[in-house]
Amino acid sequence: MKARSIVAMLALFVFSTAIAQDEGISWDALSDGQREVLSQLEGSWDGLPAGRQQRLARGAERWAGMSAEDRERARRRFADWRSLSDERRELIRERARIFRDLPPEEQDRIRKNYRQFREMNRDRRQELRDRFMRMTPEQRKRLRDRMQKRPRPKRRD
Repeated sequence: MKARSIVAMLALFVFSTAIAQDEGISWDALSDGQREVLSQLEGSWDGLPAGRQQRLARGAERWAGMSAEDRERARRRFADWRSLSDERRELIRERARIFRDLPPEEQDRIRKNYRQFREMNRDRRQELRDRFMRMTPEQRKRLRDRMQKRPRPKRRD
């Protein structure tokens, strides 16, 4: 009996998710927390595309579950993002697309290098930035090419 109930509930969930993806989410179907976060969109909610409603609902759910510090950090990052020029934002989006298309091993390598850079002391990071900024475009290209061609250490399993 329990197995049938679970299967029925699972089927209902899958069916309702499929309907929600096609038709969107009604304002009343949102939780109180989601409606509070999205309150500025209440009047235009029904006119939003279903996919956008889904993304906003997921984002509002994440927001409702954040700590006060996480929310403040997100607000600052969003303000920083909004202050960027349209061209800069598009460049960042393009680089993110390129990164997502890389093989997982390459993504891991880039993340590792970034962590190592962030763990350096401030003076060393600034010294590397300054040295890079003093390079000519040709020198930067040669450096990038050399870094891409260098042998990679074998991964230990």
